[in-house]
Amino acid sequence: LSESGVPQLVQPMIWDYATDINVEGKVQLIEKYRRCGFSKVWFASAFKGATGANQSLTLIGHHLRNQLEWLQVAQRSPADVLEGIALTGWQRYDHFAVLCELLPVAIPSLAVCLQALKNGGYSEKVKENVENLLGMPNLEIETFMR
Repeated sequence: LSESGVPQLVQPMIWDYATDINVEGKVQLIEKYRRCGFSKVWFASAFKGATGANQSLTLIGHHLRNQLEWLQVAQRSPADVLEGIALTGWQRYDHFAVLCELLPVAIPSLAVCLQALKNGGYSEKVKENVENLLGMPNLEIETFMR
């Protein structure tokens, strides 16, 4: 792969939407990419649409834990390797599937995930910031919000 010249032309993206993404395995994968000549990698997480094809509401806690896992991968990787994180929001599982988790119900999840990534983690301060930004009196993380 390193002799092909591909590592000078592209940057790989590592996708995982789970809440337990095997941090050590991802760090090892990044090291393999580095040994092949890739200088940068991207991560792909999700703020909605990755928990079930017929899901109608977004469970923020699931997506928040996914972001926190990616932050652990970033912290355990070489400082200069991460180019960015693509925060995805899937609308359907394939072109023939029904729509799931429409954007309006997922905006609180998007806000929580962005703030967690921006602040390097989740805290009461991050929660209060999201509540203030969205004008919400009580942000629910572990239950489906109304």
